[in-house]
This record gives sequence, structure tokens and C-alpha cells, in this order.
Amino acid sequence: MRYNIVTYGDPVLRKKATPVLLIDDGIRQLAADMLETMRANRGLGLAAQQIGRTEAICVIDCTPVQDRNARGDALGFGVEMPLILINPSVLVVSGEQVDQEGCLSFPGVFAPVSRADETVVKYLDEFSQEKTITSKGLLSRAVQHEVDHLNGVLFIDRMSPEQRADLSETLKKLAKVHNA
Repeated sequence: MRYNIVTYGDPVLRKKATPVLLIDDGIRQLAADMLETMRANRGLGLAAQQIGRTEAICVIDCTPVQDRNARGDALGFGVEMPLILINPSVLVVSGEQVDQEGCLSFPGVFAPVSRADETVVKYLDEFSQEKTITSKGLLSRAVQHEVDHLNGVLFIDRMSPEQRADLSETLKKLAKVHNA
């Protein structure tokens, strides 16, 4: 089942996720539906808030985009995709990267955002197995972006005041469309 993407202005985007206490067929179906919705919208990640839900679950699949090093060489992500992260927690962040970032809940909005270059995240998979992964580059960015969503933090919150000021009219239009 494909969900509609919730856009900026909907209060659910600012809600902190509630932990998933039981990973059952309903949660596994939600994860599958979220992956379908994300792919249909050509995204790399999707958090429950972006479909109007508040469970602590997000999905990520960076395979449509190759991460590259400074020389332009394609890099692997070092983890099997797609990722289904339930109750994720970022344990370690290091380094810095600044790159263009967008969000399915902010259609057409892109801006450079500073994120950690490397993250270590702990989560449960769809079979209740506790896992820990280290991610770098684009995958690290995606993990941080989606975990932020689960905490009610939006990528515009990571922008400089000047960047937000430059986008103020666009953000007002998005909020107005939602509240219409």
C-alpha cells in the first residue's frame, strides 16, 4: 500500500516517535509499505512521521545513488539495502560533510546541510534482531536525516539562519498548501 507523503506544515512532522514495543506482521507490513511509498516518490529514506504515523521506524535505500570519494570513485555502503531501522539510536558521530539535502516532505526544496560524515547507529531490524552499523558519506547523511525525523527535527532546522531566510517564502507556501 502506498501512503501519501505528509508535507511541511503538518504537525505530525514535529512529533517525537513512540518506540515500537512489539515487532509483528503489522510493523513488517508498515515497513514494506514505507519502502514502496519511498521508492514511488524517488526518495532515499522515509520516516513514519512522513506518512502521518508516529512509530519509531524509518527505511533507507541508497542503492539508486552511488556514493563517491573525492576522486569520483564509486563507493559501496558496506551494509545490505534496504535498511529497516526500528527504534534507532545514533551512538557515535564523527567528521563533517556539507552537501545538498532534500526531503520528500519539502518538495522542491534543497539546501546545503552540515552533517557528520560517519555515524554508528543501533536499531532493531524487522525480525527483532538488535544491530549496529557504521555508515559514512551519503548513508550517514540519510541515517541522520531519518533519525532526526523520528525526533521531530526537520532538515530545515539544520540550516543556517541565512539559508532559512532565503527559503522563507517557499516554506510559507508549503505550509499554506498543507493548511488549505
